Amino acid sequence: MPLVAGVDSSTQSCKVVVRDADTGTLVREGRVPHPAGTAVPPAAWEAALSEAVERAGGLDDVAAASVAGQMQGMVCLDADGTVVRDAVLWNDTRSAGAARDLISELGGGDAGRRAWADAVGLVPVASFTVTKLRWLASAEPDNAARTEAVCLPHDWLTWRLAGAPGLASLRTDRSEASGTGYWSAAAGDYRRDLVGLALGRDDVLLPEVLGPTGRAGQLRNGAPLGPGGGDCAAAALGAGAGPGDVVVSIGTSGIVTTVADAPAVDPTGTVAGYADMTGRFLPLVCTLNAARVLDAAATMLRVDHAELSVLALSGPPGADGLVLVPYLEGERTPDRPHATGSVHGLTLRTSTPAHVARAAVEGMLCALADGLDAMTARGTTVNRIILVGGGARSEAVRRIAPTVFGRPVLVPPLGEHVADGAARQAAWVLSGGPQPPAWTAGQVETHEADAVPAIRERYAAARNHILEP
Repeated sequence: MPLVAGVDSSTQSCKVVVRDADTGTLVREGRVPHPAGTAVPPAAWEAALSEAVERAGGLDDVAAASVAGQMQGMVCLDADGTVVRDAVLWNDTRSAGAARDLISELGGGDAGRRAWADAVGLVPVASFTVTKLRWLASAEPDNAARTEAVCLPHDWLTWRLAGAPGLASLRTDRSEASGTGYWSAAAGDYRRDLVGLALGRDDVLLPEVLGPTGRAGQLRNGAPLGPGGGDCAAAALGAGAGPGDVVVSIGTSGIVTTVADAPAVDPTGTVAGYADMTGRFLPLVCTLNAARVLDAAATMLRVDHAELSVLALSGPPGADGLVLVPYLEGERTPDRPHATGSVHGLTLRTSTPAHVARAAVEGMLCALADGLDAMTARGTTVNRIILVGGGARSEAVRRIAPTVFGRPVLVPPLGEHVADGAARQAAWVLSGGPQPPAWTAGQVETHEADAVPAIRERYAAARNHILEP
């Protein structure tokens, strides 16, 4: 029984799963938290990975492994492979001004957005690596000058697992490269001119982009390391999503994505044109505020998540007009990096814990439903909605989602879908087959409920009146 390991190095924690390569059966697992913040020393990820591996029983007996992780961060290395500065994460909004500048420098306005979308399938916002490079060049020119290589969090961890054998050994995959803002999923190549536009020079080393079963190195026991992937792509692979499946992932960020046979080009920037981990494409909409909206609501109401769920389900659909717009850390979709959250419709009647809990769940789901609308407006076919991520553990989220999305919602067995996707890729590398192994997903829950259009209508009215400070 060959074993494979999958790693999810997310914003909040590191998860390691060890599974049977043939069946996908979980054998053991480990989890360790990451430090909070939007700029983190990569050494903290490596320490968490080491401890999570230990808790998962080690990797000495695995036949292959793969690392998935948070996308779009910026890890800068000097000529010796030393980290230049703390990694700036995807949810750090300090580069919002740089994003505007980069759009302006390719024509500005609609023309600039179209130019970026045509070039790399993305329109710059603060999340993307390309905008962080521009911020680095402007705010920390000495660190920019020291930078000899730029990679992403999962690239760096894979490199470290392989023994860090020189900068030229850095590897990444299509899904991660497609979120940088300087690699084109459609063309399958880096845009060095855009690196130069952002950083002021284009001579930095960038990781080689591997195909779905490429080998990024090997563990100490000789087991191959797969190319890995971004967390969104890994979640889709772990959930077994195919064309026509829309995956809604509720983690630190909220993700609406689908597997497609052609790259997406959206000049508004709402739908990002990513690649997936199988050789296809991954049109994607991302919100900055998802599961942590539930965290904030639970903190505000002084309850745990189980009690929050009970409260939300005890409140009426639509919360009697109470609306929470959940821009608690600014927002990426819509692009309002400096916005704050707001509550609308607060009356004596709606000033109850149940109403507030219900409004928090509905507001988070409405933001994701806006993403689903953007996908369908650009031709996405929705056969199934698959709900994954930590937020899907909430019974309130599972039961309220159909009333907001207006469609039945499928929930696979709760688990670590990103780490599972990495493990499935490792099994694919091991098998060398034309397709990833067909693992059994287990019992899938289906949640159905009548749509309540008033929820979306009131949310849209409130969202459209948000002002940035």
